[in-house]
Amino acid sequence: MDSRTSRDDIKEFLATRRARITPQQAGLPAFGGNRRVPGLRREEVALLAGVSIDYYVRLERGNLSGVSDTVLDSVARALQLDEAESSHLHDLARTANTGPRRATRPAAGRIRPTVQRVLDSMADTPAFIRNGRLDILAVNLLGRALYAPLFDTAVEPVNIARFQFLHPRGADFFPDWDTSVDTTVALLRTEAGRAPHDRNLTDLVGELVTRSEEFRTAWAKHDVRLHHTGTKRFRHPVVGDLALDFEAMDLPADPGLTLTSYSAAPGTPSADGLSLLATWATTERTPRTAGRTPS
Repeated sequence: MDSRTSRDDIKEFLATRRARITPQQAGLPAFGGNRRVPGLRREEVALLAGVSIDYYVRLERGNLSGVSDTVLDSVARALQLDEAESSHLHDLARTANTGPRRATRPAAGRIRPTVQRVLDSMADTPAFIRNGRLDILAVNLLGRALYAPLFDTAVEPVNIARFQFLHPRGADFFPDWDTSVDTTVALLRTEAGRAPHDRNLTDLVGELVTRSEEFRTAWAKHDVRLHHTGTKRFRHPVVGDLALDFEAMDLPADPGLTLTSYSAAPGTPSADGLSLLATWATTERTPRTAGRTPS
């Protein structure tokens, strides 16, 4: 990411966050009649953050060089940023203060044998390891069966975003399309803040922006997200619809890698579907590991 791109990202992120907050939501009186902006004015954000208007204008023009964490936290409170957004603002500032260096959050491409054994021991649970680019780097038997349509593409490393936006079966496999699009793009935007100099990530985003209008539209929103727990729906070609609860856990010993596992509540149709999927996976003798690529 060059300095111009970094400044544009800062500018657009702050502007989009400011635009979504009304004076009433911020606890300010709505002065005047017609407002030319959909949300807060810059001077209102400056007032709420306790900085001068000139200083805040400098920030929103994309200049975060030398800005203290205290000021960033004040701006985050003024803009009512959530945890993911506040972290993203700090990541953007970190990039502005370090300049064009190598990636600060390298995503490992090799999976340690002990981690693979943990995956394989989760025999009744679909599970996989991904990096911040959403490459699936390792997977257990049931996880590979769940994501079989992705592994059938023969493109390595298997990438969730590339399949979702560019493969003809992407929209069918992820039936909650709008929610899934927002989540996937927000995760990539979050990773872009953490690892702005990751060439592979930049290339992936460039490919998706160029080839997918839906990705391009969602990317322009500058939304970010932490994705630790929730429910995800799949339309599997073998077992049909599945609504699975997920837990996503960072691996402290492997920075940049996340272990994601899925489960279904006992007695539900999705639990029956997982049992059927396990039988199919065993019958198909699906390999247990994903293709791997160095970062």
